[in-house]
Parts: sequence; structure tokens; C-alpha cells
Amino acid sequence: MKTVLITATYMFPFLDRFIPILEQFGLNVIVPEVEERMEADALMAYAGQFDGTICGDDRYTPEVLAACAPRLKVIAKWGTGIDSIDLDAAEKLGIKVLNTPNAFTVPVSESVLAALLCFARNLPWMDDAMKRGEWKKISGHTLSESTVGVIGVGNIGKAVLRRVRGFGARLLAYDIVDIAPDFLLENKVETTDLRTLLEQSDYVCLCPSLTPSSRQLINAESLSWMKPSAVLVNASRGPVVEEAALIEALQNGRLRGAALDVFEFEPLPKDSPLLKMDNVLLSPHNTNSSPYFWERVHWNSIRNLLMGLDIPVGDIESLKKLEK
Repeated sequence: MKTVLITATYMFPFLDRFIPILEQFGLNVIVPEVEERMEADALMAYAGQFDGTICGDDRYTPEVLAACAPRLKVIAKWGTGIDSIDLDAAEKLGIKVLNTPNAFTVPVSESVLAALLCFARNLPWMDDAMKRGEWKKISGHTLSESTVGVIGVGNIGKAVLRRVRGFGARLLAYDIVDIAPDFLLENKVETTDLRTLLEQSDYVCLCPSLTPSSRQLINAESLSWMKPSAVLVNASRGPVVEEAALIEALQNGRLRGAALDVFEFEPLPKDSPLLKMDNVLLSPHNTNSSPYFWERVHWNSIRNLLMGLDIPVGDIESLKKLEK
């Protein structure tokens, strides 16, 4: 009997639905305790015990993958980002890595837009003042008066630019790969180099995948190029930002504010200075929140797992019919 390891925490509340389906395919299911993700040492405890996995942002290092091989055949990533998996090592060991492309474009891009509007209209700060008993009018501005720069123009970056365009903002974009000219023309987006984007933008939205070229792309030097009145929004991956440098810039007034959903270390340490800053909006890696899109990813991850184990399975709709 084949065994699968489920560590994708978003699936945990629904396992009473999904485990019976996996068992119908003759699979034994292991579900360990997981808070946010499984680190390498925790995964090592299960090495050699499972044939496939549905994982979150678990740390599949070369050492972990080697220990799990040759039994491990497939890693089905719940969601899109696969930066926590060493893809070169997986390929060399013959381990398939499957994900759900374009999984959360809509909820993540809407979360970015919400952050922009909060800072533009100062809604959280006026709400806080009102609840302290202060009738305090805080001046805001409109996005139509602003320049919004997007770094990383994949599915999410494009969705952010399309949404912000409706508010009349000037739009700048930077990517290391060419952006389709028709998209730029249709959405009135100007491409530029990184420094120019950071120098001219009132809001900088980080939307790249985590790669060697994007790791700590926002650091002490690049932060120094930004306007003191600018706001940084990160809904991509924590390591895109050098967190210590960002904290220093925020503390010293060299940056107006930041909206952060992702962090270098997650969960965010309880002693992080970010937790005490009133010019920072924080959320716990949750911009993907959406029952509709979660459901889509649940089923696609199960299908990827089964296909990776060479178990015949039809489309997602036929798979759903197995739910009792």
C-alpha cells in the first residue's frame, strides 16, 4: 500500500472530506502536527515513510529529498510557490514537483489593492483615533494623484496593475523578463529600471517569485532610492526584502510605511519591532484567503498527487464525484 504525507495546513480543516477519497485509491494517509510549515529536521523524521505528499511551504532541501528517495515519487505543492523545494535536487532524484499555477491571483491582487487604499485614505489610522475618542481628520490622497510601481509582472503583478489602472494612477513596472507589449499598451503601463521605479513610485508593490535574483532585492541600498513618503507592499515572499534594513528605514522616517503579508521568518517572531510600529499593516501570510480559490487548489493538489503516483484519475469534476 502506498502512503502519502499531508502537511498543507490549509487542507487540515477539510481532511474529513479528503482522506476518504484518498483511501478509495488505496492510499494510507499520514497527517503530522504542523503549525505553519515543516522545517527540514521535522521532515527528516518521516523520510522513507511516504510515496507522495501534499505540502505547504515545507523545506525540502537536497538532504531531505535524498533521505526521502527513492520512495518519494511526487511532491504536490498546495498553491503556486515552489521556492521552498530544491528543484534541481528533486529532478536529479526523479521526484516530480507539481503545483497549481495562477492559484491565488485574484485574492492576492485584491489584498494589494486594499493595502494601497488603506494608506491612501488613512482608514486604519482614522478608525484607531475614533476608537480612542479622538475626532481626528487625517489628510489623505487619491490613487489618481499617485504613481504605483509593480516589481514582478507575472500573473499577480499584471492583476495588480489592471486593478490600480481603474483608479487613474500612473503605472510603472519592472521585471527581469520582457513584458508583453500589448499588456503594457492596453493598461498604460510604463516599463523602467528598478532604481527609477523606486525613485518615482509613491507605492511599490512586490509581486515577484522568490528566485536568486529577487532574494533581498529590497535592501538597504534599494530602500535608500525610495521617497520618504513612499509605501512598500509585499505580498510575494518574505526574503524578497531584507527585513532588518526595512525596519531601520521605517524607524528612521526614511519610508512612510509598509504593508507586509510575508516575512523572512514565519510565523513572525513575537519580538519583531514590526509588531510595535503604527506605520505598518501586517497580516499572517493570508492574502490568498478565499474559500472559492482554496477549494480549487484542494482538488487540484489531490489530482496532482494521484497523477504523480501514476494512479489513473480523470478531471477534477470526476474526482469530486467520489466525495460522499
